[in-house]
Amino acid sequence: MTAVVAPALSGGVSGAAALGPMVRTVLEALAEGAARRGGPIPAGTPQELFARVARALTEPGGDRAFGRPGHELAHAFAGPGGDDDALRRLTTLVAAGSADPADPACAAHLHCPPLAVAVAADLAVSALNPSQDSWDQAPATTALETLVLGELAELVGYPSTAAGVLTSGGTESNLMGLMLARDRVLGRASGRRIERSGLPAGAPRARIFASAAAHFSVRRAAALLGLGEDAVVTIPVDRDLRMKQDELAVALRECVRRGELPMAVVATAGTTDTGAIDPLNACADLAAEHGAWTHVDAAYGGGALLSDRLAPLLAGLERADSVSLDWHKLGWQPVAAGVFLVRRAETYASLARRAAYLNPADDEDAGYSSLLGLSLRTTRRPDAFKIAVTLATLGRNGLGRLVDTCHDLAHAGAAAVRAHPRLELHADPVLTAFLFRYLPADPALADRVNAGLRRRLLREGRAVVGRTELPGEGPGRVRLKLTLLNPHVTATEVERLVHLVAAAGEAEEETL
Repeated sequence: MTAVVAPALSGGVSGAAALGPMVRTVLEALAEGAARRGGPIPAGTPQELFARVARALTEPGGDRAFGRPGHELAHAFAGPGGDDDALRRLTTLVAAGSADPADPACAAHLHCPPLAVAVAADLAVSALNPSQDSWDQAPATTALETLVLGELAELVGYPSTAAGVLTSGGTESNLMGLMLARDRVLGRASGRRIERSGLPAGAPRARIFASAAAHFSVRRAAALLGLGEDAVVTIPVDRDLRMKQDELAVALRECVRRGELPMAVVATAGTTDTGAIDPLNACADLAAEHGAWTHVDAAYGGGALLSDRLAPLLAGLERADSVSLDWHKLGWQPVAAGVFLVRRAETYASLARRAAYLNPADDEDAGYSSLLGLSLRTTRRPDAFKIAVTLATLGRNGLGRLVDTCHDLAHAGAAAVRAHPRLELHADPVLTAFLFRYLPADPALADRVNAGLRRRLLREGRAVVGRTELPGEGPGRVRLKLTLLNPHVTATEVERLVHLVAAAGEAEEETL
C-alpha cells in the first residue's frame, strides 16, 4: 500500500519550516501580479475581467491571467496529482486583479494600505489559528485582547469601568451599540428583559436619531433589531455634513410629544464622505436630557485620537455610552480590525451567554475567563494581535505622524482642486477626505460627466476615485471623492491625480 503524505500544517514545531517556502512563493507572486497590473486597478470592464478570471480557472491552455503571459490556471483545483504551483498562480491572479490602496492613484474609499508589520503579525496568528470564544483555544490572545482594549478605552477617555470587543468593523459595532441601547432603554421603560421577551406589545415606539450623513448600517441595525428602518429619524446636516444640533433638539422634543420613546442618538465622528464630525458634546447633552443612549460611530474619525493636532476634534467622545472604532481605516491594519467599546461594563449584561462546552461557570470561577459574552460572534480571529504589534512598534506618536501626513495630503489635494479652473471643491478637509466635482461647460451635464469620468478612469485602469451624492433631492448632487490614507504618497502625486481627474472630465464631456 502506498502511503499518503498529508499536506503540511502551519502549527507545531515544524509548521514554520513548512510555511517558509510558501511565504516566499506568495511574496514573489504578489510582486509579479502587481507588475502585471501596472497601476491602481486592472484595466477593462467588469465583464471582461470576470471572463478572463473564469477562463483562467477553467480552460486548460486558455486565457492567461489578465491577458499577459503566464501559466494557465486550469488545474488549480485538480487536487493530488494536479498543478503544484497553484499558490503562485492564484496569488498572481488575485494581485494582478486587485485594487491596490498603496498606489497613489487609488484614493476612493476608506480602504487603507496596511502596514507591513501588521500584515506580518496577521500571518503569525493565522498560522496559530486561535479562536477568541474560549480560553482554552486562545490563552495568550484572550489576555492580549483584554489588555489592548483597555489601552484603546483609555485613548477614548473612558474610565476603568469600560469593556469591549474586537469586531468585523463599524457595521457590526453599530449593531452592537444599538442592540445594547434597545435592551437598556426599552428594558428600563418596560421593566422587561428585551433580549429574552422581545419588543413589548403596546409600548411607545422606540426612535433612533442619526444625521442625514450617518452610515447606512444604522438603518440596517434598526431593521435587524426588530425596530424597523422607519424607527430612524433623520436629522438634517449643514453644508459640511455635520448634524444640526438645534434640529436634533426639535426632533427629540417632537418624539416625546408624540408619546414615542427616544432610544438612541447616533453621532458620527468622521462621515464616510467628508470626515465630518457631529457636535459630540451637544449630542450627549440632548441624549441624556431625554434618557437616550449615546452611540458614536467613530469608525473613521477615531483615528484622530492618534494625532495631537486632530484629537481635539473628538472632544465629548468620552461621554458616549458606546463607541465604534475601525483600525483598518486610519490605523493601517489589514481587514478586519474593528473595535466596539462601552463606557460601563454592566451595560453589556444582555450579551452575556453561557455555553457548557466553551465557558462553564466553574472554569470561569477558577480564572479561565472567556470573551464569549462580549461578542455577537462565536468563532473569532485574534485581531487585537496585529493592533498590539503595531502599537508596540510605532506607538501613538508614530501612528499620529501618519495621520497628520494624510491630513496634510488632503489639504494639498483640496488646494489643487481649488486652483483648477474646471474643478469645484465642496469644502475643506476635516480629516483626510474631501469632495469635489468637474464643471462641464453645460451645468446640466454635471452629474453625468462626473459619474462617467470615474468609470472611465476605472475602465482605463488609471485611477480609483470615489463617487457619492450630497443629501437632498434633484440633480447637481453628484460629487467625486478623494480619501487620502497612504502616508507614502507625496503632495505632487496627489496634485497629479487631481489633474488626471480633470483630464478625464474633459474627455468624458467630449463624448456627450
